[in-house]
Amino acid sequence: MGVRTGVIGLGMGRYLAHWGRRVGLDVVALCDRDPLRREEAAAEFPAARTTERWEDLLDRSLDAVVLANDFDAHAPLAVAFLERGVHVLSESAACADEAEGRRLIAAADRSTATYSFAENYVLHPHVRLVRAAAEKGELGRLSLVEADYLHGMAPEQITELIGDPGHWRGRISPTAYCTHTLSPVLALTGARPVEVSAFTVDAHDPRSAVVMTVRLSTGALAVTRHGFLQGEPDSHWSWFSARGTHGLAESLRAPGDRAWSVRVRAEGWTRPDGTTRDEERVPPQVEWDGIPVERGAEGTVLLLRAFRETVEHGAPPPVPVREAVAASLVGVAGARSLAEGSRPVPVPDVWE
Repeated sequence: MGVRTGVIGLGMGRYLAHWGRRVGLDVVALCDRDPLRREEAAAEFPAARTTERWEDLLDRSLDAVVLANDFDAHAPLAVAFLERGVHVLSESAACADEAEGRRLIAAADRSTATYSFAENYVLHPHVRLVRAAAEKGELGRLSLVEADYLHGMAPEQITELIGDPGHWRGRISPTAYCTHTLSPVLALTGARPVEVSAFTVDAHDPRSAVVMTVRLSTGALAVTRHGFLQGEPDSHWSWFSARGTHGLAESLRAPGDRAWSVRVRAEGWTRPDGTTRDEERVPPQVEWDGIPVERGAEGTVLLLRAFRETVEHGAPPPVPVREAVAASLVGVAGARSLAEGSRPVPVPDVWE
């Protein structure tokens, strides 16, 4: 028998349920406010119970729950399920403010269950390659990490996403959706975010894109870009780069599958033979049942496999609760920086 799992929010949640079932999660409950989404998901998971109210899942004898409801509404549900001893896999953001983040950490610390952050970008192919180069010592001490999460979309599509105040994308700060960049940065460096300054990219369209500079506890600097800008590569809207004292590893801004590959450069002075090495590396293919997983789904598949290992065998989550809250609070502090003329703002230390 698999891990008895409920899924709340059947947009991204249905995609997570699809892959979750394939990796061994037993999807037994589905929840969404939208009756059409419930109907469509029920057709794919006919044995699962469906409901409009997430509270109904508190009494369903679940082992685990996947939270894929509105971006800024995850923490209260996570706390409620952790208090019931139900393992939580939560989409971003982990919390909407510092107080909520601290309540979430306290609930996770008290619970017999675990909290995992559903941050699949930490496990995307190009991020894994950059991390592998850093962990082998090829880059030296990391000094500058850059990460993009950018969408090249038509103006009317952007307006539809962020122009509706009734939709979560219309009510969050442009800095808020930052965990697809910050979580990989924190996982790569093992650092805590200390201070952030946020800047609007286009003064004529201030909500469309932002740049944040984040000082890390290791002394390194992270530069992250989020929102809607044209010309991004095909790697699920993501680009990742790490510069160290000995070299560089960065994903390629290239079309198709090459966007998942990484360029690694080591300067000649760092090598015994004095020659500069500059090479392109292709990430190893993730397979499921002997069939290669589509590149854009690899991070999700690895994340869900890791979640099952956490629930069944106590393996550590790829992104635990403090790292999840810290990444989310960079976006909260970034919103304050924007409001205060881009001045540096401290990021709350959730490890204290």
